[in-house]
Amino acid sequence: MTQYVHLQKQIASQEESNQKLVERNQVLKEEIIDLKRGTEALEERARNELGMVKQGETFYRVVGVEPKAGADYE
Repeated sequence: MTQYVHLQKQIASQEESNQKLVERNQVLKEEIIDLKRGTEALEERARNELGMVKQGETFYRVVGVEPKAGADYE
């Protein structure tokens, strides 16, 4: 009986893990479809992950001081 309960817990844990992977795979499939269909997602990825800019654009980097801990800025 103890082994049965242990196996049931393992099955539940594996099913939960599998569900998370199914959800992750769905997100990846949607991203692939989006990248294949249009240039907007590809452009967004190039900008965010590679730091690329379009020809004729000017890139500005704003450098500032990190806010102090506990400071209340809005």
